Amino acid sequence: MSTQQQPPDRESERARIARAAGLVSSMTLISRILGLVREQVFAALLGAGFYSDAFRIAFRIPNLLRDLFAEGALSAAFVPTYARALTSGGREEAHRLANRVLTLLAVFLGILVLLGILLAAEVVSVLAPGYDDVPGKAELTVLLTRVMMPFLPLVSFAAVAMGMLNAEERFRMPALAPAMFNLVSIGWGVSLWAVGLPLHQVVLGWSIGTLLGGLAQLVVQLPFLRRGGWSFRPDWAPRDPGLRRLGRLMAPATVGLAAVQVNIFVNSIFASHEPGGVSWLDYAFRLLYLPIGLFGVALGTIATSGLARRAAEGDMDGLRETLQHSLSMLAYLTIPASLGLMVLRVPVVRLLYEHGRFTAADTEATATALFLYAFGLVGYTGVKVLAPAFYALGTPRLPLLGSALAVATNLAVVLLLFDRLGYRAVAMGTALGSLVNSGLLAVAFESRVGGMRGRGLFGGVVRMAGAGALMAIAASLLAQLLEGWLGTRGLLAQLVTGLVPVVAGVLVYGGLTRLLGVGEAETLWAMARRRLVSARGEPGT
Repeated sequence: MSTQQQPPDRESERARIARAAGLVSSMTLISRILGLVREQVFAALLGAGFYSDAFRIAFRIPNLLRDLFAEGALSAAFVPTYARALTSGGREEAHRLANRVLTLLAVFLGILVLLGILLAAEVVSVLAPGYDDVPGKAELTVLLTRVMMPFLPLVSFAAVAMGMLNAEERFRMPALAPAMFNLVSIGWGVSLWAVGLPLHQVVLGWSIGTLLGGLAQLVVQLPFLRRGGWSFRPDWAPRDPGLRRLGRLMAPATVGLAAVQVNIFVNSIFASHEPGGVSWLDYAFRLLYLPIGLFGVALGTIATSGLARRAAEGDMDGLRETLQHSLSMLAYLTIPASLGLMVLRVPVVRLLYEHGRFTAADTEATATALFLYAFGLVGYTGVKVLAPAFYALGTPRLPLLGSALAVATNLAVVLLLFDRLGYRAVAMGTALGSLVNSGLLAVAFESRVGGMRGRGLFGGVVRMAGAGALMAIAASLLAQLLEGWLGTRGLLAQLVTGLVPVVAGVLVYGGLTRLLGVGEAETLWAMARRRLVSARGEPGT
C-alpha cells in the first residue's frame, strides 16, 4: 500500500517515527562504523587467538554485569519511570529521581567492582574453563579482568545519562555518545600499533584504553544535561516512590536479562574449549551490531519514549499505532540486512578484518558464524521494539518469559550439536533463541492488547521478503562475477568485491519495494527527496 493511500493519522505517525529513527540512525551509524573500525584495529593488533580470546572473556565479565544490573535492565525501566516523573512533576522531580538512581548505583556498583577484582580468578575459571588447558591464558585473562572492572560503573552512569536525554526526546547526543568510546579506543589502538609493543603489552594497553573510552562516553553527555538544568547532587533515598517503581520494573527485567546472560555464559564455556572460537564468534556478532544499532536500537529508542508516553496518557490506540509502524519499519530494514549478510559474508569479513594478524582461515571461520547469526537478526532487533511495549504497559513478566525460552532454545541446540559443529552450534543456538523470543512477544501483544492484525503488517512483510530474496540473488551473483574478474587479494579487490554488491543490493531492494507499493519505501524515499531538495536550496513540495 502506497503512502498516498494511508489515512492521514497513520501517515503522520509513520513519518514521525521515520524522521526520529532517521536522526538516531544517522548518529548510531557514525558510532557503529567507528565500532567496526575499532574492531579492525583490534583484529590487526591481536588477530583471533591467545591474546584476543583472553581479552574478550575479560571484557565480557564487566559487560555481563553491565547488561544484567545496569545498562540493560536499568535503561528498559528507567526511561518510562523518568518519563512519568517528567509528566507528573516536571523537570525538578525527574532530576531528583535521576540523582537518587545515580547515588544508589554508585554504592551498588562500587561493591560489585570490588568483588569482581577480588574474585576474578574464580569467575574466569567458571566462565572459560577451556583456558586452563592453555598455559598462561587463564592468568592473563584474570589480569585483564581486574584492569577492566571499573568499566562497569562508567558505562552504567553513561546509560543513565542517555536515558534522561532520550526520555526528554533529545536523541542526538545519547545516540552519538557511544562513538566517543570507539574514537578513544581507535586512537589508543593506533598509538599501540605505532609504538610497536609486544603482544602481552598491547593487550594490557588495549584494556586501559577501554576504560578511557567508557569515561569519554559518560563525560561527553554531561554538558547537555547541565543545559537542561540538571546537576548531580548525591541523594540517598532508597524509599523514594520513583525508585520503588523503578525497582518493580527492573526486577523482572533483570531476571529476563539474566536469562540472556546465561546464554552468553553457556556459550563462553563451550567456545573456550576451541582455540579462536571466542574471537570468531565475537568478530561475527560485531558485524550484526551495525544493523542492530542502526535499526533495532534506533527504532527501539524512539518506540520506548513514544510507547511510555502513550501508556502514561492511556492512549492505547496510539500505543498500537506506534508499535505497528515501528515493527513495519524494522522489518523493512532488517530483512535485506539479514539476507545480505548471509550471501556476502565472506567478502564483507575479508574486507573488514583480514589484515595484520587476522588470517584467511580466521575469515572463513568468522564468515560461517556470521551466516548463522544472521538468521536471527530480525529476532534480535524485534525484541528491542517489542519488549518496551510491555514495560510501558507495566507488564514486564512477558519479556522475562521470552528471554527464558530463548535460553532454553540456545541450550538445547548447543548441548545437542556442539560436539559435531563446535562454535557453529553456539551461533545457531543464539539465532534460534532470538527468533523464539521475539515471536513470543509478538504473539503475546496481539493476544493481550490486540489491534495488530488487519493493519497491513503481514502483507507488507511478505512483499519485503520477496524483494529481499531477489536482492540477495542479485548481490550474490555480482559478488561472484567481481571475484572472478578481480580476485580476492589486495585492498582494491577487497573494496570492490565487498562494497559494490552491497550498494547494488540496496538499490535493487529499494527499487523493488517501491514497485511493490511498500509504504516504508515510499516514506523513506519522500524523506530523501525532501532533504535533497533542501540541500539544493530549492523550494520544497
